[in-house]
Parts: sequence; structure tokens; C-alpha cells
Amino acid sequence: MTNDTMITVQQTARPEGFPTPAHFAFVEAPVPGPAPGTALVENLQWSVDPYHREAMDGDFLWTLDSPMEGRTLGRVLESRAPGLSPGDLVLHRKGWRTHSVLAPDEVRPVPDFEGVPLAAHLSVLGGTGLSAYVGLTRIARLQPGEDLFVSAAAGGVGTAAGRFARLLGAGRLVGSAGSARKVAHLTERVGFDAAFDYHDGPVTQLLAKAAPDGVDVALDGVGGDHLEASIDALREYGRIAWVGAIAQYHSLSAPPPAPRNLFDLVEKSIRLEGFLVRNHMDAQAELYDFAVPHLRSGRLPLDVTVTEGFDRIVDAFLGMLRGENVGKALVSRSGMAI
Repeated sequence: MTNDTMITVQQTARPEGFPTPAHFAFVEAPVPGPAPGTALVENLQWSVDPYHREAMDGDFLWTLDSPMEGRTLGRVLESRAPGLSPGDLVLHRKGWRTHSVLAPDEVRPVPDFEGVPLAAHLSVLGGTGLSAYVGLTRIARLQPGEDLFVSAAAGGVGTAAGRFARLLGAGRLVGSAGSARKVAHLTERVGFDAAFDYHDGPVTQLLAKAAPDGVDVALDGVGGDHLEASIDALREYGRIAWVGAIAQYHSLSAPPPAPRNLFDLVEKSIRLEGFLVRNHMDAQAELYDFAVPHLRSGRLPLDVTVTEGFDRIVDAFLGMLRGENVGKALVSRSGMAI
């Protein structure tokens, strides 16, 4: 690749089951110039997220043989748009490409928070952190002293939820993860009181052992057996914030069965509410007010796994789907500090 070349990643086929590198193509083209009212942005960091797997199955985000979508941080190179100047750092969703041409309404300026690393804007301050924050504070309304279960707790949303919950004064924190290494990270680094590898047995039994007295709140991003376990563990008047369903992303034609204990929602007066973070963008400033001071003080460390080099973005995405990352999975331009 030269300075005059743009590379985009395009999806070439719909996967049946787990995707492979054969479902993607790297396509080269000349770097475009900005049209009037737009700016040319050089992308520096990219987010790879679980929802991208679901997007591969339909046209609502990704159409075949065209550039893919994703959260991205970049720097303006050339501008013909009011309010955007060369050197400005911006956040946008036209990712999975080295360069993007964007209108002002397609970008959000990166706030100048001294002492906060850029990677925070695609992790705890980005959509990942906002999902955790909204799930805990708006949907589940976690109160100080309440006990919390987080499924897929070693991923981006899960680690952010654990960090935030501790700062919000939660009681006992319990999480599930996919390996002994991740379990150790949760209990030794993130601040969980207990965690378990969901491969070690039925999740309902593992959660009951880790939280024998139950929990007040669950933040679930898995669905299936994890959602069933959450319902079983919740005390009366418990709340579930449902943010995702990783368990079904690779088998949309045959999703996991509904929880067998669904009627317990009635018997225990449990509230289950799903949400999309895009419907809560008004909480972004609130998240900044909450998280930035803790980032600066060191009380909120970043949990990120960074893959260097845009040419490895597909590898990073597939590795994230296999659970190889701890914390938020990011891709960084070669040689760039996060």
C-alpha cells in the first residue's frame, strides 16, 4: 500500500456457521478526494465487535461486495466541509477501510481529554462502554450494595461493566468467561469477587455455586443458557439488562431455545429489558462525566486487546469471535501508540 492507495474490506459471501477469511476481500483503490461538503479522513483505530457477526447475515448493515461498517477513530487529512479541519480527530462508523470520505453529520469530534488514551474512545468511552453504562444505570438501575452477574464478562462490554459496577458501589460481582485465563483476569485484575469458565458445566449450576445467595441484577450479552441461569439466580424484584445474544450469532437458523424458567419472571417479579445503545446516545455526556475522572486517576484502567496493522483486521475480528481477546478488541494502524 502506498500513500495514494485506499484499502477497504468487503464481505464476499454470507457465512453458514462460523465465518472464515474466505468470506472477506481486501480491495485496493486510489484514495478519493473529498467532494464539496465532505472531508477525507485517514483512519487510525478500528473496533471489531460481536454485533458484526450478526451483521454478516443480512443487508441491514453490510451488503456484499461493498465496504463494511464499524466504529472507527481517524484524523482529517483534507476538508471541504465547514467545521472540519486537517488534523481534527473524529469518530465515525465508516470503518473497515484505511480512508473514509465523510460529511460533518457522519462524524463526532474526539473530545480533548488530557491524560486519556485514544483507545478509550473506542472502548470504555465508546459504544462498548456506553452499552455497559446504560445497561447498569438506565436499564437495570443498579444501586450501591446490590449484587451483579455479568455474562461474557471478559469481553469489552463485560470488563467495562465490571469496572463501572465497582465504581458505582456494587456489592458482590460475579462473571462468566470462556477460559481459565479470562477467569483469572476478572478476579485478579478487574475486581470481580467470583468468576467461572462456562465450559466447566451447566451455567445455572456454576452461577449458583459462585453466587449461592443469588444476585439482584444481571447484565447479559449471551442469551441461551446464560439468560436461563440469570433468571434462576435473581432474587425477587431482580432486573436483567439484555444487551446481546452471542450464543445465537453463529446459528441464526436454529437459535438456542427460550429459557425453560421464563415464568419465573412472573413468580419473582423480575424485569427483563432489552436495549440498543444507539437509542441512548444522549447518555454519552453523562458517561464522559462519570468515566473521565476515573481514567485520569487510574481507577479505571483500560482492558483492551490491540492488533497492530489494518491488514490484520479480519484476523482480529475472527479472533474476537473465538474469544481470544481480553477486554475490548481493537485494531491500530501500524506503529501507532494506543
